[in-house]
Amino acid sequence: MKIAIKDVSIDLGGRRVVDRVSLEVASGGRLALLGPNGSGKSTLLRSLYRLHRPASGTVLVGGDDLWRLSARASAQRVAVVAQESAAEHDLTAFQVVMLGRVPHQRGFGADGPADLAAAEAALGRVGALDLADRPFAVLSGGEKQRILLARAITQDCPVLVLDEPTNHLDVTFQLELMQLVADLGLTTIAALHDLNLAVEYCDRVAVLQDGRLIASGDPDDVLTADLIAEAFAVRADRLAHPATGRPHFALSPLEPERNTAP
Repeated sequence: MKIAIKDVSIDLGGRRVVDRVSLEVASGGRLALLGPNGSGKSTLLRSLYRLHRPASGTVLVGGDDLWRLSARASAQRVAVVAQESAAEHDLTAFQVVMLGRVPHQRGFGADGPADLAAAEAALGRVGALDLADRPFAVLSGGEKQRILLARAITQDCPVLVLDEPTNHLDVTFQLELMQLVADLGLTTIAALHDLNLAVEYCDRVAVLQDGRLIASGDPDDVLTADLIAEAFAVRADRLAHPATGRPHFALSPLEPERNTAP
């Protein structure tokens, strides 16, 4: 299912945080949303799961204005894995995963055999069956992200939003999570900090700076040394990854300008 963000602006606290951004993600495509802290990545994504309503512009999912759909209908199209945060509830991991079935249930939302089977299958897919009966609140950051991804899988949506999902995760699970996401084959848009994860697991990238879109397209074309220096204020040396052959960036501080005046 295609995503089309058309000329979207978002205001928070009287300040424009996202300014006239337009992006498209083809059905089944994976787009990495890049940019430094404060560039508007998470704010833009929150318009895709109906947390921040745009001040102007339109968010289309499957050709329909997401903000004109009912909450239930939008939750049947878009699932989200947000940044890991402390839990303030007493739910078990399995109960958290079962929340993914709520948009598909009617009446009092009684869990049927198909719902239970979907949750169990999702837990198996993310390698977390052993966590099912544990309180979600006591899980580690990586374990919580497994459970939240399982919940998104259980939600059975064509679109997946990842809001900086690899924050605070060890390197092993960063790679594992991104591969799990790639294997799902869903239309995916992810806010990421790691340029190398974006290149390895996404077919398109978009770069935000101060709430504005400054570049988008194929990672090989967009992520140049000049663009990375402009957006992130770092030097990027582009190498070929020895295992995959894909572009890989070695990052270092920009060299300060030298005063050559006599």
